[in-house]
Amino acid sequence: MAEPLEEFRGETRAWLEANCPPEMRERVLEEADVCWGGRNVRFKNDAQRLWLERMAARGWTVPEWPKEYGGGGLSAEEAKVLAEEMRRIHARPPLSSFGIWMLGPALLKYGNEAQKKEHIPKIVRGEIRWCQGYSEPGAGSDLASLKTKAEDKGDHWLVNGSKIWTSYADQADWIFCLVRTEPDASKHEGISFLLFDMASEGVSTSPIKLISGYSPFCQTFFDNVKVPKENLVGTRGKGWSIAKYLLTHERSSIGADFGSGGRDTAAQIAKKRVGTRADGALADEGLRVDLARHDIDTLCFALTMERVKDEAKAGQDIGHLSSMLKHVGSELNKSRQELLMSVFGSDGLLWDGEGAHDGDMAKAWLRSRANSIEGGTAEVQLGIIAKRVLALPDA
Repeated sequence: MAEPLEEFRGETRAWLEANCPPEMRERVLEEADVCWGGRNVRFKNDAQRLWLERMAARGWTVPEWPKEYGGGGLSAEEAKVLAEEMRRIHARPPLSSFGIWMLGPALLKYGNEAQKKEHIPKIVRGEIRWCQGYSEPGAGSDLASLKTKAEDKGDHWLVNGSKIWTSYADQADWIFCLVRTEPDASKHEGISFLLFDMASEGVSTSPIKLISGYSPFCQTFFDNVKVPKENLVGTRGKGWSIAKYLLTHERSSIGADFGSGGRDTAAQIAKKRVGTRADGALADEGLRVDLARHDIDTLCFALTMERVKDEAKAGQDIGHLSSMLKHVGSELNKSRQELLMSVFGSDGLLWDGEGAHDGDMAKAWLRSRANSIEGGTAEVQLGIIAKRVLALPDA
């Protein structure tokens, strides 16, 4: 008789083979290949829609979340099997979502029952697209200095202020937002965690165009926005604890994204571009050494990610390790883009309308410069690692 886990693997493999469309087993080549969900979602094709619907129906967009809120209810071991079987057939994630990566874990820990029932099933099904209202023009790395305020007006909060670097705010349906509700408290106190609809009167966004020509970021403005009282998560004035908890998930997801597989390695691309010797080795010896070093670092990072995931699934608090994952993952992606520019040489500088190809190397290289800024600067992450992970003494 098969062991329960192997029986689950067999059933999962059969289900994925029968239900994952062929198009969803191909490499992600452009933004339209990624499904973000939301009220105004535009599926690239029927295959993308079907894949989301089928996975969401089983709760497998978030396999370990509780079934009572629409999640898959899988154990850590079962979720790992599912991930392995998806990788085996090169299946794309059915849904990309700040709700999954950041808000959902915070709601499961700090939200009340009504909030969980209202918001989590919609995150699972990809019905609502969320954005994050954290950084402000005067409060980036020093986030606790934020000034966006929410005044208690009896039956609602009145929000005024602005946020910056709000990813996809112009496409989001709702926002999870840090606001100051106690202006006289110390900066880490008096911060509250609010949820509200981006269609609310008084909310506006302005996209920020980057040097790469790509614009996922916005500045977001709040002008007398009324927010229902029941949209406060946790205790009034104690939102900083929620903010810190959510940041550990954000930083882990950033690191995992930059260091993940699902795409050709820099070495594989180089072989196609530069060519190989008769023995199959890359023709450029110097480049071969740099690529080998990068591939080894990437594999080490992937193993570290697996270890940290297993620790988290076992109930251990990964806490400040998320800063390590974020920093190393960011540096790996920057290194990858530098190597690819070396591989393509002057052809890598081609821009729109100039025969640009292979994912627009110049744009990807320029965009990677921001990896060590977004989600907490490299300097901040290194400080956290020194103090909280390595327990080094102050200078």
